[in-house]
Amino acid sequence: MLNDLFHPETPRALEHLFERDLADGPATLPRRSFLKIVGIGGLALGAFPHLATAQQTSDAAGAPLKPAQQPSAFVQIAPNGEVTVTINRLEFGQGVQTSLPMILAEELDADWSLVRSRHGNNDAAYQDPIFGIHLTGGSNSIKNSFTQYRELGARARAMLLAAAAARWNVDVASLSTQAGTVLGPAGRRATYGELAESAMAMPVPENVTLKDPKDFRIIGQATTRIDAKAKSSGQQDFGIDTHLPGQLTAVVARPPVFGARISALDDSAARATQGVKAVLRVPLDGGGEGVAVVADGYWQAKVARDALKLEWNLAAVEKVDTDKQLIQYRELANQPGPLHFDADMTPLATAPHRLEAEFVFPYLAHAPMEPLNCTVQLDQDGAHLWVGTQFPGGDGAAAAKVLNLKPEQVQVHVQTAGGGFGRRGVATSDFVVLACEVAKAARTGGLNAPIRTLWSREDDIKGGYYRPMHLHRARIGFDDEGKVLAWDHALVGQSILSGTLFGGRVKNGIDPTATEGMRNPYPLPMRLTVHHPKLNVPVLWWRSVGSTHTAFVMETLIDEIARTTRQDPVAYRMKLFGDQNPRHRAALQLAVDKSEYGKRQLADGRAWGVAVHESFSSVVAYVVEASVQDGRPVLHRVTAGVHCNLVVNPRSVEAQVQGAALMGLSMCLPGGAITLKDGVVQQSNFADFSVPRITDMPEFSIHIVPSAEPPTGMGEPGLPALAPAFANAIASLTGKPLRQLPFRLA
Repeated sequence: MLNDLFHPETPRALEHLFERDLADGPATLPRRSFLKIVGIGGLALGAFPHLATAQQTSDAAGAPLKPAQQPSAFVQIAPNGEVTVTINRLEFGQGVQTSLPMILAEELDADWSLVRSRHGNNDAAYQDPIFGIHLTGGSNSIKNSFTQYRELGARARAMLLAAAAARWNVDVASLSTQAGTVLGPAGRRATYGELAESAMAMPVPENVTLKDPKDFRIIGQATTRIDAKAKSSGQQDFGIDTHLPGQLTAVVARPPVFGARISALDDSAARATQGVKAVLRVPLDGGGEGVAVVADGYWQAKVARDALKLEWNLAAVEKVDTDKQLIQYRELANQPGPLHFDADMTPLATAPHRLEAEFVFPYLAHAPMEPLNCTVQLDQDGAHLWVGTQFPGGDGAAAAKVLNLKPEQVQVHVQTAGGGFGRRGVATSDFVVLACEVAKAARTGGLNAPIRTLWSREDDIKGGYYRPMHLHRARIGFDDEGKVLAWDHALVGQSILSGTLFGGRVKNGIDPTATEGMRNPYPLPMRLTVHHPKLNVPVLWWRSVGSTHTAFVMETLIDEIARTTRQDPVAYRMKLFGDQNPRHRAALQLAVDKSEYGKRQLADGRAWGVAVHESFSSVVAYVVEASVQDGRPVLHRVTAGVHCNLVVNPRSVEAQVQGAALMGLSMCLPGGAITLKDGVVQQSNFADFSVPRITDMPEFSIHIVPSAEPPTGMGEPGLPALAPAFANAIASLTGKPLRQLPFRLA
């Protein structure tokens, strides 16, 4: 559906989303068609609303400054000196509501105690400056906006200096700034709040000089998050808390099998439920059909939905069954297919040592603590959406399509979200489209009110998108020194990108999100065959995407080769790294040193586990301590070595690594799988799709490799290496390698 909304050039631009390293600097992307889609209905002017010359100002290349380069869209300075920074990303736990303002405030030379933040919207100004689309994902927020926000702060500071110079009739070179104040000759002082109004009229400078990192006083400091108090005291509003005058709430009854439609409906009991305003048939994502119940509140709507008598036509839809699916995947793994790597496998037959392994990874639900929701208000001029979204531009465009509006008639008010892990960034905009379908049907039926479409936990787990199920099969030949002579590998799993607007990234039938993390950084002769079966289960990226399974495969097999050849797993990895992977070496060495690996005597029944993995341009190494207690694996201690280049907020990096590691732990423990029987998802809530509890949380020690290089991603890289490090510790104790997630010790 969304493919119809984009100019043919735009999907090619979106391919850059999956290019982790931009060696030649910022990409120049075709933007003109996308800008028409998202609408340029005027910037959200803050400190400089009368800046008539902004669009005429040019950058160093002579081109007009783009909306994403204009301070007017990002900085609001109040008379009392408060600086409000607008963020161009969704805040859903990763800390951008603090780290992005830190970057801007550094170059603005603001008083940090007076800095606040707020979300942007689907205006063109808030697109990712590298990719040219609205995006929170791929751990790109700081990586892609670091220079952007520095320049925004520097431009705003230059305008304040120009205003002070004009007021005092002095050379701007005689002025300086300090913590929200301009300092001039003869002891003159003026706060930013006093100068903001006159600074509005100053032209935006074409070029700005950025600080030397040695002069940073905000960037690099461990800083408490701006939203910490609100979140810890229960005062933070999320998208689910949106409440407009006259607002109604809708819940949707979905078919038990994806894509099924209604064959019979008796809604009389639902309509008779107190507080119910409407019962509406609505189209669902993937060609299915559902029933929306609109009521005064969630409970009334849920009770009425439970009273619906529904019969479904299941004859026309595929009924996926996990057990049968595994048989199919095993058959595919034995067949020829597209090759991602194609090394010579001749040495496999004569290798001194042979290792064969099969790995199975289940479907996984995202299960964010705040279930999906979207509030839609229709009026004569267009539509307003209140939603926590990773793709406000794409979701706004999809809403416009459903509502028969022009893109510029849809305003997306980005709300703080309670987690997402990829689920709030969907190419089909499924949950936003559904909310718009409900609002449209309600209005057609005579209801003229804002409607919040709300998913329950069960709706989310049974009717959402999932990390694909994967099967890996490896045949490896190596010598007595652990040198791999041939590695024949097959990977089977659904493609995330095929059939979406990101489908252009699928080359030679291979989805790069499935293979990312395979082989690298190890110089291995590998043949990698890939199969992408098409199944009636909606799939999506899940925090750290392909690395959720490839890291486990690579790091447990590397460990097994080391054990077989009686080599220390750390020393073996260091040997494989050689001189080509200094960041991997530094991260692993830091984790080893801080954990006292090999030097400290572990308690009886405990073992060390090691793993290191790069994802989203950052490297995370783990050294863990684990045991087996009453047949159950237990993780006791985790020491991390992190290489993400320059760190904006060390406290956020620590939180991201802890959160990602805990999510990685969720893949290991019993109950962390989604399974299907006759097309029906068997799990429904945290009783049968379990997540780690506080008692499962290990002791954490997180250490960062110092670096002055530009920041790399941090939202996802903490996840992949946790599960293999844990598994390697358990294998060391039991003598049996783990080949499946969640762990099976029997």
